[in-house]
Amino acid sequence: MADKNDVTNPLDEEAPGQPISVPDSGDTGESGKLKMIVQLVKKCLGVKDIAAMRLSLPASLLEPIPNLEYWHYLDRPDLFAAINDSDDPFERMLAVLRFTFSKDLKFIRGKVCKPYNSVLGEHFRSHWDVIPVDYPSDPNEPPIQHLYIAPPAPAPAPSTSYFFSSAAASAPDVIHPSISESASVKSGRSGKSGFSGFSLTSRGYSTTGKTTPSTSPELGETNLEAGMSNLSLANDPVLQADEGAADKPRIRIVYLTEQVSHHPPVSAYHAACPSRHLELTGIDQISAKVSGTTLRVAPGSFNKGIFVRITGDAGAGEMYHITHPVASVNGLLRGSFYVTVGDSTIIACSGGKDGQKLRAVIEYKEESWLGKAHFLMEGVIHTYDPKESVHEEWIRVKHVPKDRVLAVFDGSWRGRIRWKRVDAPDSEYATLLDLSTLHTIPKTVRPLEKQLPDESRKLWETVTSRLVKKEYSEATKHKLAIEQKQRDDAAERKRKGTPFVPKYFEKDISTGAPVLTAEGRKAIEEELREEGDHVLEAATPSAERPNPTEALKA
Repeated sequence: MADKNDVTNPLDEEAPGQPISVPDSGDTGESGKLKMIVQLVKKCLGVKDIAAMRLSLPASLLEPIPNLEYWHYLDRPDLFAAINDSDDPFERMLAVLRFTFSKDLKFIRGKVCKPYNSVLGEHFRSHWDVIPVDYPSDPNEPPIQHLYIAPPAPAPAPSTSYFFSSAAASAPDVIHPSISESASVKSGRSGKSGFSGFSLTSRGYSTTGKTTPSTSPELGETNLEAGMSNLSLANDPVLQADEGAADKPRIRIVYLTEQVSHHPPVSAYHAACPSRHLELTGIDQISAKVSGTTLRVAPGSFNKGIFVRITGDAGAGEMYHITHPVASVNGLLRGSFYVTVGDSTIIACSGGKDGQKLRAVIEYKEESWLGKAHFLMEGVIHTYDPKESVHEEWIRVKHVPKDRVLAVFDGSWRGRIRWKRVDAPDSEYATLLDLSTLHTIPKTVRPLEKQLPDESRKLWETVTSRLVKKEYSEATKHKLAIEQKQRDDAAERKRKGTPFVPKYFEKDISTGAPVLTAEGRKAIEEELREEGDHVLEAATPSAERPNPTEALKA
């Protein structure tokens, strides 16, 4: 059998060993679900990599959301679309940082949960039509966003860092930051969510339109189309759209992902924003291990991080490689789950114009065993010579030579992050991003009647509809039927000697940056042509769009 840690070997369709499972207790209350989770945790103790095992759970422990729909990095697609707005490479790196901190906003707004396991060949596609950000007169301040925003959380507490000390943002004390009761914002419809597992989701809103907006289903919703996968928002009051910017042409970002391996579970993804000359690609695979009362989640061997490519305008030719940190789901045996992040994220810019390049190091602070988690981080933006390799050893803030550092930043990856240039006189701290004001922006998905049989929502429709109605026994039956069909299909391929071949992505994923097939490119083009409710922005030169640098001159 192929070694799952050897990316040069082919992927194996067969899972090693017996499946890890727990019997359905029949008690769908919180106490019954907690007992099943505790049983599962005990069975996983000592397992080297849970993610590579067959994991079979009762449907009552699942959130009604397909795994491929859940796992993406576009919770704030408006910030992704803003990466190539500036002519200045430094400001583009700041934009990439904002995207990096906001890409997993559901981890902040949500709760621990378990989506469906993807089946081999399953795919999912969607799009977002977002209002482009505007830029304030002060170029040091963050861009002005117009969708799914809320008033800021209370002022942060002091903290210290390697390069500086003072009032860096600390984490909010609760999952959802405090919002002023007098805030002039719309209050969204809240919903009840199912129990938890090993991912994160949030409660949210559902809207109507020609296509189906997404987010985690509200379990009281009987309309499957309206209730499916509403992963967008928490219960806080939210301004869904800034009326002053609502009539602006919108930017479309499209997304496609496919399950290219079942054991180990591996999916490939591609996102595109043609009007802003941006692409995003990568491989999703995790390695998970239970240690004590914590589930440690790290990137799998095929997961090399996120690759953001700029294909036109001022940043043409640049690629930003964003690595993943290590996350931990804590409090497994107490039933009080929360996520912490450790290790570092490295963002390295390559390509584009010749000369020195920019690189950022984000260092997540280790949490204390005693007291509450603080969710703190600090980082630097520094220059490096792409012809050398010494920078590859700079994986902590203290590793970076101070004469290379252009800017420093710190704060809470759940709240306010501030930054300051250190290579400019009289530079003062400014807000890089305030995550307490942001909510995830719902995606738009084609209605079920337009979807293919192996498209996520269509494939799992029978399970989702039963979970939404709380018919857990029926949901489990349909879930097992889907899983059995996958095993039968794998057995038939083995009998015929015909390996599985992905439809939308090339088979070789060893680089971590998957390549679209002709069918993949076709699916992206179809999603770009989907009808919407807003006028869309055409591809235009950056000189014809607002620029962060030019905002100061306006």
